[in-house]
Amino acid sequence: MSVNELSEQEQIRRNSLEELRKLGIEPYPAAEYKVTATAAELAANYSDEKKNYQDVTLAGRIMKRRIMGSASFFELQDHTGTIQVYIRRDDVCQGDPESTLYNKVFKKLLDIGDIVGVRGFVFITKTGELSVHCKEFKLLSKSLRPLPIVKEKDGQVYDAFSDPEQRYRHRYVDLVVNPQVKDVFLKRAKIINTMRQFFNEKGYLEVETPILQPIPGGAAARPFITHHNALDIPLYLRIANELYLKRLIVGGYDGVFEFAKDFRNEGMDRTHNPEFTVMEIYIAYKDYLWMMDFVEEMIERVALALHGQTEVPMGDRKIDFKRPFRRVTMTDAIREKTGFDITGKTEDELRAACKELNVEVDKTMGKGKLIDAIFGEYCEADLIQPTFVMDYPIEMSPLCKRHRSNPELTERFELFVNGKELCNAYSELNDPIDQLERFQDQLRLSEKGDDEAMFIDMDFVRALEYGMPTCSGMGIGIDRLTMFMTNQPSIQDVLFFPQMRPEKTVQNQNKEEDKTEN
Repeated sequence: MSVNELSEQEQIRRNSLEELRKLGIEPYPAAEYKVTATAAELAANYSDEKKNYQDVTLAGRIMKRRIMGSASFFELQDHTGTIQVYIRRDDVCQGDPESTLYNKVFKKLLDIGDIVGVRGFVFITKTGELSVHCKEFKLLSKSLRPLPIVKEKDGQVYDAFSDPEQRYRHRYVDLVVNPQVKDVFLKRAKIINTMRQFFNEKGYLEVETPILQPIPGGAAARPFITHHNALDIPLYLRIANELYLKRLIVGGYDGVFEFAKDFRNEGMDRTHNPEFTVMEIYIAYKDYLWMMDFVEEMIERVALALHGQTEVPMGDRKIDFKRPFRRVTMTDAIREKTGFDITGKTEDELRAACKELNVEVDKTMGKGKLIDAIFGEYCEADLIQPTFVMDYPIEMSPLCKRHRSNPELTERFELFVNGKELCNAYSELNDPIDQLERFQDQLRLSEKGDDEAMFIDMDFVRALEYGMPTCSGMGIGIDRLTMFMTNQPSIQDVLFFPQMRPEKTVQNQNKEEDKTEN
């Protein structure tokens, strides 16, 4: 089928569209349609004894129909759920001797997927089903493409719209035919609102920082690069908002946070998308030990807000977010799983240990990445219940304050849940001389071929030279937190529009063929 070729069903619907217009019915009216009730509201509040809701107006999609001569039933789906509508020819066609609205429009020219408005009264059918007796009917939007309707019989679901690629690529269809998907995104919004309320209660300020940055900083990651024509300079989509938020701490704010879109030009899998949402927060005069208590309180509150309890299902496991969480140093975690002590080891010794432990590494990796590779291979998967892994080697944390009792380590922790990192936090480095040296170490890694090494941000060093108070910062992935809290196996399930490969259309196929021929 060519790009512009219509299927038989699509052509039938377009023909119906023209017939509606010939009858003087506008398929896409512009005027406001005043809705007074929703399906969920009626289900929750209608009383057959009180006979309330005797004049209601609803709007939504036609999802099922049973046409029975001069009377019919159809299922109306709005944003809250579904409700049955009963429609009689004599009710909606008063003054129309040919009953055009019912006989021609409703029975022949309307389709499943059309958006309609109905006005009438609520009642209970003889079979006990809540319904709306339609007295007025209006077409609000004609659907020209058939929905992949899910069929059910004897409790079994057939022809479900379940192919992940199609669901993610056509999320608008997924939300219509799999309405349970909406619940994931309602919970996502509740997670963000719960966190925002938590921060606001403590008096911290929500801020916004630049997405386009002259230097990508705050994380070790490969950035997306673009070009600003007017200034004739390269710009980068931010990989983190950390350095700008800490500038605001320098400027005198005691606590700032931001829900931010970040971008990393890296691989995609079930837990990574190149565009993702994080929340970062920085609090003056605090350290990473205080931040661990803060994170526990925040995560526990989110679990309670969503589930009414701290225990949350994840696959075939139950994860309990009740405070306090387990705490273990990275050195101890690696020693427990491998018997190898990373303390004081040189890069060559770490590389030899990786070989002995069958950990895959490459020549561009410095001490930090070698240690991280060992930890990732042997430790992460076993961290199921919420666990703070703390006191990371200094090579792994170029923005983090040295540990107060061991200069080889940093005051850093990551929270692991179900074998995955959920958040990252530091006692923030506020020594400008130490910070510049760490940046220079990153530059040397970049020269070795590490394309994720940090850039040197001299303006940030200058900000630190003016003085930044003792500070603790934390970043948490909203997408991953939503996965955990809604029991979803893939990040694509908690993003409305995840990044996808280009759809295979005829035009794209022709382009690929042209490349092959050339």
